[in-house]
Amino acid sequence: MTKAAVFGTGSWGTTFAMILAGAGTRTTLWGRRPEIVEAIDRRHENPDYLPGTALPETLRATTEPAEALDGADFVVLAVPSQTLRGNLTAWKPDLPDDAVLVSLMKGIELGTTKRMSEVICEVAEVPAERVAVVSGPNLVGEIVRGQPAATVVACPDEGAMERLQAACHLPPWFRPYTNPDVVGVELGGAVKNVIALAVGVSAGMGMGDNVSAMLMTRGLAEISRLGAALGADPHTFAGLAGMGDLVATCTSPLSRNRTFGENLGRGMTLAEVVAATKQTAEGVKSCESVLELARKHDVEMPITEVVVAVVHDGMPPREAAMLLMSRTPKPERYGV
Repeated sequence: MTKAAVFGTGSWGTTFAMILAGAGTRTTLWGRRPEIVEAIDRRHENPDYLPGTALPETLRATTEPAEALDGADFVVLAVPSQTLRGNLTAWKPDLPDDAVLVSLMKGIELGTTKRMSEVICEVAEVPAERVAVVSGPNLVGEIVRGQPAATVVACPDEGAMERLQAACHLPPWFRPYTNPDVVGVELGGAVKNVIALAVGVSAGMGMGDNVSAMLMTRGLAEISRLGAALGADPHTFAGLAGMGDLVATCTSPLSRNRTFGENLGRGMTLAEVVAATKQTAEGVKSCESVLELARKHDVEMPITEVVVAVVHDGMPPREAAMLLMSRTPKPERYGV
């Protein structure tokens, strides 16, 4: 039987572990907090992140990394992206020699501007063929209610990609598609959070659907430009890991990043929004590293620039909106 170790007992890590276990994969969750681990292992619930959701009785949990990793075919990493390097360094001695390392994280590392798969390769000292990425429109609040969803599994190694696809395919509830374009899938997942912050800010300010549509469309153009500069397949951004994830994250009230932006748009300070936010909104930190990555490659990303200005430089949202709308138009075909 295929075995998976999932590191991270937050909402998405727990949900993906739930999917794996439901699909017949022997799954163990690792968590730092003993009380959460005990609740998952004994009562089959995660009261902090998925209250009211019954987890599979076959799903195990532990606070011991070595116990979770023992014999694992897949090591699934679902920690906040900016903590990955430190955590993986600690777990490295116990990583199975032939396990595929799977990233559920949607961020760009601060300081290095590395994608999560690049951080995994560097820290774990494994080739890219042993690293996979899972990304797509996967709003946890819908998935745990049994509503259908699809995702994208990306890996350079076709065999590993198909094995992971089989390990998390749970008909008719959860359908994974495959795509070898790791760069495109990761960028789509990371940058859409930044665009969702912008859409949330505009909604919080009372702006309408025209603005939301503009930000999503122009945001997809920013993602595509950055992807092109980094060698991604342009078709990826028209699929689930691109447009699909962008639309879900920008429009759903279940989206952490959209909700974070809405609160900023309503006039809350960054400190107030952070205090009111129980879970990580990856775009808040990653917007800086996304912008730095874009500047390294001479890619223009004006929406990302104003998000950084609002979130980290204290620019008032209305000033940011005026700055974005007053930019000198450039001759771009078809408004894309």
